[in-house]
Amino acid sequence: MKIKSIILLGILLLSGAVYVSANTDNVAEEVAWVVGDQPIWKSEIEEAYQNMRYEGVPVAGDPYCVVPEQLAIEKLYLHQAEMDTIEIPDAMVFQNVEQMLNGYIMNLGSKEKVEQYFNKSIPALRESLREMVRNRGRVQEVQRNLTKDVKATPAAVRRFFEKIPTDSVPWVPLQVETQILTVAPAVPREAVEDVKARLRNFTEQVNKGESQFSTLAILYSEDPGSAARGGELGFSGRAEFVPEFSAVAFNLNDPKKVSKIVETQYGFHIIQLIEKRGDRINVRHILLKPKVAEKDLTEAVNRMDSLRSDILDKKFTFEDAVFFSQDKTTRNNKGHMVNENTGSTRFQMSELPQEVAKHVADMEPGDISEPFIMTDPKTNHEIVAMVKLTSRIPGHKANISDDFQLVKSMYENSRRQEILNDWLANKIKNTYIRIEDGWRNCDFKNKGWIK
Repeated sequence: MKIKSIILLGILLLSGAVYVSANTDNVAEEVAWVVGDQPIWKSEIEEAYQNMRYEGVPVAGDPYCVVPEQLAIEKLYLHQAEMDTIEIPDAMVFQNVEQMLNGYIMNLGSKEKVEQYFNKSIPALRESLREMVRNRGRVQEVQRNLTKDVKATPAAVRRFFEKIPTDSVPWVPLQVETQILTVAPAVPREAVEDVKARLRNFTEQVNKGESQFSTLAILYSEDPGSAARGGELGFSGRAEFVPEFSAVAFNLNDPKKVSKIVETQYGFHIIQLIEKRGDRINVRHILLKPKVAEKDLTEAVNRMDSLRSDILDKKFTFEDAVFFSQDKTTRNNKGHMVNENTGSTRFQMSELPQEVAKHVADMEPGDISEPFIMTDPKTNHEIVAMVKLTSRIPGHKANISDDFQLVKSMYENSRRQEILNDWLANKIKNTYIRIEDGWRNCDFKNKGWIK
């Protein structure tokens, strides 16, 4: 054991003092809580509170009561994680940390502003985030282990629903079920060649030192997620990119050179290496998308309109027509759109693609929309679509027959929370906990902290 740890333990257990030398600069640091043999420092509380404010996490009450209690709960879970030998893969931690840092830089505007906001250098902030992300992951894994055996039988779900007070039954917003038929007009060869020529020109400008890659990305890249950051994508693993992009990006070795042109489902890219770290890379790219010709979109709309007329004249059904849809997912599902959030065919209006929601809003079940142009959410290319409203479920208070999956989810969440509450109460009861003067006058959410 290090000398510093021995001194700290002696101070905590014998004298009860709250100030110790916390670093080599002899800056006085205050201990607010002790959970088991783990201190919770005032600076730790303030840093956690700053992160919560940045993330927009609401704090219900005095932060100097709420935040240390949350940190104490985390330490109890982490102690359990130690006993269960739970670890989080380094690659997962690395990925999440880099995503967070990239988000900070994008939101605050620069690395310098991030360092100023958090009062830390980027390397120091990265290290803090690693610990935070790793701890969160370990806590979540403990919670999953504790609640993994929760099962929801129909009888248990019904009993749960019957006990919900009438004024607490949730309101289910308007939902719709829709079918869709799509056609993607071919992109003209001329448009493809034009995009490639522009990318070759960008490459030449960078290679000759006439322009910075990042500047060209800001001005011309059609990737809205990275253009504002000069095309930078942040540290990523091979599996985080589509295969065609990864194959080229991970073979780059010289940050001064630009890759060959890469075609993916999103369009055409050129890539520049920024840095490699083990099996992860940080690159910037410029994306250009060849556009479908206006006349081709118009022709597709006209063909779709004729198809709609034939369906309305009952020459064949919408389901028959879906056989010719160019979206494999919906084509194999008779056109039914599936909500990726729930796995069901029901959507709240806000969950539908914007263009679909606009047309469905005024339709009645059985109605078929006129053809319209929309952006394919998978590729961001323009396509022509037509939708049929299968059903409209008005907003209503949840009931067991129409909303069984919702009620089942409520039951499972409630049962999991009961298990976690019982575990936490027992852990608090059987763990040494000390709250120093000045930190005790709180209305804590959980009982038993002060002994």
